[in-house]
Amino acid sequence: MADLYPVRRALLSVSDKTGLTDLAKALHDRGVELLSTGGSAKAIRDAGLPVRDVADVTGFPEMMDGRVKTLHPMVHGGLLALRDNEDHVAAMNVHKIGGIDLLVVNLYPFEATLARGAEYDEMIENIDIGGPAMIRAAAKNHDFVTTIVDVQDYAALLAELDANDGQTSYAFRQNQAQIAYARTAAYDAAVSGWMAGALGNEAPRRRAVAGEIAQTLRYGENPHQSAAFYVDGSSRPGVATAVQHQGKELSYNNINDTDAAFELVAEFDPADGPACAIIKHANPCGVARGATLLEAYQKAFDCDRTSAFGGIVAFNMPLDGATAIKITEIFTEVVIAPGASDAAKGIFATKKNLRLLTTDGLPDASAPGKTIRQVAGGYLVQDKDVGSVVADDLKLVTKAQPSPEQMDDMLFAWKVAKHVKSNAIVYVKDGATVGVGAGQMSRVDSALIAAKKAERMAEVLGLPEPLTKGSVVASDAFFPFADGLLEASAAGATCVIQPGGSMRDNEVIEAADEAGLAMVLTGMRHFRH
Repeated sequence: MADLYPVRRALLSVSDKTGLTDLAKALHDRGVELLSTGGSAKAIRDAGLPVRDVADVTGFPEMMDGRVKTLHPMVHGGLLALRDNEDHVAAMNVHKIGGIDLLVVNLYPFEATLARGAEYDEMIENIDIGGPAMIRAAAKNHDFVTTIVDVQDYAALLAELDANDGQTSYAFRQNQAQIAYARTAAYDAAVSGWMAGALGNEAPRRRAVAGEIAQTLRYGENPHQSAAFYVDGSSRPGVATAVQHQGKELSYNNINDTDAAFELVAEFDPADGPACAIIKHANPCGVARGATLLEAYQKAFDCDRTSAFGGIVAFNMPLDGATAIKITEIFTEVVIAPGASDAAKGIFATKKNLRLLTTDGLPDASAPGKTIRQVAGGYLVQDKDVGSVVADDLKLVTKAQPSPEQMDDMLFAWKVAKHVKSNAIVYVKDGATVGVGAGQMSRVDSALIAAKKAERMAEVLGLPEPLTKGSVVASDAFFPFADGLLEASAAGATCVIQPGGSMRDNEVIEAADEAGLAMVLTGMRHFRH
């Protein structure tokens, strides 16, 4: 195997014909013989370039609606033959198999067909067979064959040929082979994942996961960790599909926190009014609704101004100039919203380190999906938590009854608690969080921390008492004892929403009645680890 190997004969067979004729002309101009199939051959021929149909090479026409056209020894022999193996060369001569030095293939648009919700039979017809077979063959023989599977690599191919007098280097071929195998792996992952879903198989024997790199990150959670950001091709609005209008490159933590913020704010339908979520270290430090975006932001900010510094801010509606002005009063890492006015963009333009992302839509908080987490030796896969409740789902278990306004606040608090790390305690008053306790080993500690934060904010805001007085409180899981409930009552909460289900529910209900609290049970918990 020589480091440099010439490209004298190329097979081009692509579904995505972007740049095809330009590439074909560039190869022809460099003296490369062109082979092709079907629509690719027609496009090249229509461009006035000489091209030989694969059917002429194999002696068999394309058949079975194009299902069979390249699965032939004249093709695969040309891709797989080792040019420095005497037996292989002899077989090529005996059977008149011409070597193929360059394969340019991209696959049937299976992922795009899936994204538009095609029916089963159409999905089956968009499973490519000949393409992956050729790609794998060519990539295996990268000692001699160059494999190109992405339009974005056409320019690099031509630059490589020019740099090496019509040849490609082993390093280039090897790198392209890795890209090729990753592409077929991702393709097979999409097919197998779709088929498992079509069969209703929630736990298939084997599960493949794939992504395409979107960004090589400066580092991971910490500077000594390398990291990269991959996207799965989903059209779900969010950090992966957002347009970044300004600011420096997003970091690993920025991406993680921005995703958390936008998924939380998406719980609140814009039809019900503006909402804002402020996130720090993947936990909300303030969430609120308001008559305007500015009011929603201010109420969210006033929940915990200290933690909001350097945070991530998400909105459920396009950002306006007045709100943008207010945001720029403190240091903010990222702002994400479905859109932004020209005025807002102009205001943020004066803050070069602030990143503004727009998504042209909100993710559907009720849309099913999977979450994946790596553990030593494997992966945990589960359904995305899309659980929600409405007022009619709640079970009143106390003598005291909540008012309609308190009921609204409890439902609001429940949505927020779903996005707070367990053990989660969330105090809410008038459509805004006023205290958040997150990630503690004890539910009592979460209640105490949230109340303490509210006391601190009362001092900052010059209020006579913390806003937890007269608030409602949500707990993401049941109170195993009455102590956590009583801490919330001591902080001033008057209504409680929690899942129930403890062996001591009766004790907790009795304690609520003694404290004069109204309490409803959801029958659903929201652990978030």
